[in-house]
Amino acid sequence: MKKSSLSRSLSVVLVAAFLAIAANALAQRALAPEIEAFIGEMAEKHGFERERLRRLFSQVRARPAIIRAISAPVTARPWYEFRDRYVDDARIEGGVRFWQENAQALGRAREEFGIPEEIIVATIGIETLYGRNIGSFRVLEALATLAFHYPPRAELFRSELEEYLLLAREARLDVLGARGSYAGAMGIPQFLPSSYRRFALDFNGDGKRDLWASAADAIGSVANYYKSFGWRPGEPIVVPAEAGESDVEALVAAGIQPQLKVTELRERGITPLALVAEEAQAALFAVESGQGPQYWLGLNNFYVITRYNRSVNYALAVYELAQELRAQMKPGR
Repeated sequence: MKKSSLSRSLSVVLVAAFLAIAANALAQRALAPEIEAFIGEMAEKHGFERERLRRLFSQVRARPAIIRAISAPVTARPWYEFRDRYVDDARIEGGVRFWQENAQALGRAREEFGIPEEIIVATIGIETLYGRNIGSFRVLEALATLAFHYPPRAELFRSELEEYLLLAREARLDVLGARGSYAGAMGIPQFLPSSYRRFALDFNGDGKRDLWASAADAIGSVANYYKSFGWRPGEPIVVPAEAGESDVEALVAAGIQPQLKVTELRERGITPLALVAEEAQAALFAVESGQGPQYWLGLNNFYVITRYNRSVNYALAVYELAQELRAQMKPGR
């Protein structure tokens, strides 16, 4: 074969190989119909560029670890296991340090929003161990995985994905690089994107709402969140209770939102084990202790904590850690 013919043949082979590689790459970048539909909605509703979003989502992969994590949340463990893990020496000692280091911001948050310092600190302690564990998943990947590959909560996370893209545009976040929890919660207080957009504050006055690096912004934002959901300053949070011969299952099944007055609960066989106003509204809930069910009356402020995380284990851990922190801080105040 002549040299020129060999060169032409080689060129044809190389071009064919290149085209095959390019076609394969394009096929790999082809997005699922539901993602294309989401991109179309973002373009129409919010003016995003379709091609830019396509390039962005072509870099996102579904993460099975995220599905596994959300399918077995730690808050679903028995209370005695959950408490041992979250109301521990590390969070008590770390909480005292965090309180001391951020006393001015915490005091200001209490004055402006009415939220006790210990509740703010305990919330941040339960969420991220005072900013030490803010999550290692890419937020975009976490939200996309749950929005498009987890049907039980796809609607919620599709909405949060929308909120995240809006937040990233507004705050000029690294949309692909930002890290958070398996559920897409972000920063020191672990706000989902919708909460970040709605409740995050620039509490240190530097012109940014930075929940990753600013403890002050995290403190003010947590306080703002709780106030927005109806925290009542000075009111109790929970009281222990005895169930007696009451219809416990029906009362617990009624949910955690307070709907019955304490006096009405007494009439149904529930006895508060601490002083509480008879006219206060409360809800009966139970947690698993090592010796059997443990009953509590959750009041308005307990319900507010469950708006941060809907698990009663979570809310009770915030309360008990807060009590420990307040007891530790009293001698120095």
